[in-house]
Amino acid sequence: MATPTGIEPRQRSDELLLLVLVAILAAGGYLLTLLSERTELTGSLTPRLAAVGLLFLAAHVAVRRYAPGADATLLPLAALLDGIGFIFVARLDEDLAAAQTVWTAVGIGAFIVTLIVVKEARALERYRYTFALIGIVTLLLPTIPGIGREVNGARLWVRLGPINFQPGEIAKVVLVIFFASYLIEKRELLSEMTRRVGRVPLPEPRHLGPLLAAWGVSLVIMVQEKDLGSSLLFFGVFAVMLYLATGRGAYVGIAGLMFGVGAALAYRAFSHVATRVTTWLDPWPDASGQGYQLVQSLYAFGSGGFAGTGFGLGHPEKIPNAATDFVFAAIGEELGLLGAVAVLIVYLLFIGSGLRIAARAERPFLKLLAAGLTTIVGVQTFIILGGVTRVIPLTGITMPFISYGGSSLVSNFALLALLLRISAESDVDETLLGRDAGLAAVAPGVRGAS
Repeated sequence: MATPTGIEPRQRSDELLLLVLVAILAAGGYLLTLLSERTELTGSLTPRLAAVGLLFLAAHVAVRRYAPGADATLLPLAALLDGIGFIFVARLDEDLAAAQTVWTAVGIGAFIVTLIVVKEARALERYRYTFALIGIVTLLLPTIPGIGREVNGARLWVRLGPINFQPGEIAKVVLVIFFASYLIEKRELLSEMTRRVGRVPLPEPRHLGPLLAAWGVSLVIMVQEKDLGSSLLFFGVFAVMLYLATGRGAYVGIAGLMFGVGAALAYRAFSHVATRVTTWLDPWPDASGQGYQLVQSLYAFGSGGFAGTGFGLGHPEKIPNAATDFVFAAIGEELGLLGAVAVLIVYLLFIGSGLRIAARAERPFLKLLAAGLTTIVGVQTFIILGGVTRVIPLTGITMPFISYGGSSLVSNFALLALLLRISAESDVDETLLGRDAGLAAVAPGVRGAS
């Protein structure tokens, strides 16, 4: 598709300038970590940080080539989050930093491939049931004996030969594509509220099938995979998309009630769910056992105070799995309340940019798809931050773009590419509409002159 004259240089130039600013901030944070008295980092990580910078430059070149009219802020925001993550992962474990560099390369490779392969996001609507099948199969793969693996109490991993990955990270993206396509097709039926309970309007029971199916799958994840976080993410994203497609708040209430019932049943029936909830309510009686990780996280936030201890001057290594589940606690300790709020603002800017793309999209499918992809990032961020800060029970999902994790990075970069593709299509659609409106306005005068 052609890009309007003058739009490409401005948007892509702004994106490049923002990436340069991100590179300066990341390099500054890394330098401060190197200069700290207690750090164990070595200068050998400097080439890796430079490699991450070059990878994002390659991503920028790909956007300039394949989606020149796309939003200019999403890629720099993702780069900033990834840069923060690299600094703290390197701070905690140099070997993980090397692996994180490799996974960032794979993730940006997936980003570029997605931009090349998905030439029109609207074409994805035709393959809704293919995506549904892929999503359900990948979501349930960890439950299959022989290939599914349990790590830290959750059965989220799959081993295929030498490769270990979390298929749920792939499932969340492909299922959102299915949800967007299905809900747009059925939105009129799902919007009909023909029953009432008191003053609350309700849909026909036969139209609750998709919600019941999503509820059932979320319960399977919670029970079989022992993963409350992925269950909440999957069901929450579906409920939000159902509300966006129909505009009916009743679905949100029904979804919340259904998840609450399912969680209560799981709490009574399964010990690992009960342990998570008990630890969340009061971790201090078992501060050296089940509550140790959460207690250390709270101590880290307390040690950070308002401005933090400074890069490399905290002790996040005392928190188990600090590079994955609890990386935000490390950020809170060394950057303090100011740094933690700054990271939250970056996520809010990312989510705001995604919702702006959804609002600008002309086609209903693209609107709902962009909103759903953005909801993944928003809900996942809330779940992990809520668990680390004791707002909700602790879960094992990753913090988008920041936590160490290959599957998460690859899926999030693919998600980012889809958002940019939708943004580029919307930019072209707006231009074509404007051109057609201009021709319609000029045509009567042209006919009159002739």
